[in-house]
Amino acid sequence: MRFSYGDVCQETALDLQSVEVLEHWYENASSFKNESNISMANQQRSQCPVNLSLEVFGDRWSLLIVRDMMFAGKRHFREFLQSDEGISSNILTERLGKLVEQGVLRKSDDPTHKQKAIYSLTPMGIDLLPVVAQIGIWGRKHLPVTRESASAAAAMERGGPELWKQMQAELRKEHAAARKG
Repeated sequence: MRFSYGDVCQETALDLQSVEVLEHWYENASSFKNESNISMANQQRSQCPVNLSLEVFGDRWSLLIVRDMMFAGKRHFREFLQSDEGISSNILTERLGKLVEQGVLRKSDDPTHKQKAIYSLTPMGIDLLPVVAQIGIWGRKHLPVTRESASAAAAMERGGPELWKQMQAELRKEHAAARKG
């Protein structure tokens, strides 16, 4: 079952569920160690979970890449370039690399084309769905959006955590299958 961002995003502040998701994400992220993560940790100003999370996905482009993977099914470099926000190829390359390095995405060879890569959400990346949903819900409530652009936020708010769990289960199947294939 595919949920498009156009079907899914409404008005609520961050709730306890979102805080729990961030805490869960942080606990899982802290167990993911490699040299770049250790050196990044040495440069951080704070060990606050919010700060550490924002170090990983807190810029505009990273969240839009994750959004496009979750709600638009985008998986290839060229697909991300076609997003309405107009990311440049050099910024896209840098952000995809950072998200892979931090364990939010996985990059693998596309079996249908030797020169293409396919990006998949990792379990850590899929755990961001409630966060992305809450950002969309907040934006719908507080910013001048159109009915069309806010329809996904409205659906996400109506469906709430039950819908989010269902969507996460679908993403796990879809992205796990890509990792095995």
